[in-house]
Amino acid sequence: MATSTTHPPAVRSGVIGGYIRLMDMLSRASAYLACAMFVAGVLVICQMVFIRYALGMSTSWQTEFTIFSVTGAMLMGSPYVLMTGGHVAITIVPDALGGLAQKAMYLVASLFGLLFCAALAYASWVYVFEALHGEWTTGSVWNPPLWPAILPMAVGATLLSLQYVAEIMRGEG
Repeated sequence: MATSTTHPPAVRSGVIGGYIRLMDMLSRASAYLACAMFVAGVLVICQMVFIRYALGMSTSWQTEFTIFSVTGAMLMGSPYVLMTGGHVAITIVPDALGGLAQKAMYLVASLFGLLFCAALAYASWVYVFEALHGEWTTGSVWNPPLWPAILPMAVGATLLSLQYVAEIMRGEG
């Protein structure tokens, strides 16, 4: 559900308002972590380019680290994108309908998004625990444990699911 840019969001009180504020705070914190992960990935790419092309040496861990950090950043940043309405949306039909029909369409879309993200979160946590308990590694030359690399997927999908709940509770379209 996109956050409206034409008027400020309705302020909720009580448990629902507390949940919405908590999720907004967690989504912002997750966005800061995503930013740090993205910056780390960019810095490692720069380091890799310097080592490979300026020093003529080979690299072993940089590509894998960058893939994990930038992908993790995308997943960890997704709750903030949902909260701020920064996602791409084609809203010509709901905008044309307006009113109750528009709210219903946004609610149905949010429920489908929530279902998908909840299923992704569940499967991601199963994957993390399997990787952790199975002591899986990436199988590369660097060969780090796999679970830290897939943990951002589980955390990001979980936070995105919880942010969907907050957006539904917020009741905006």
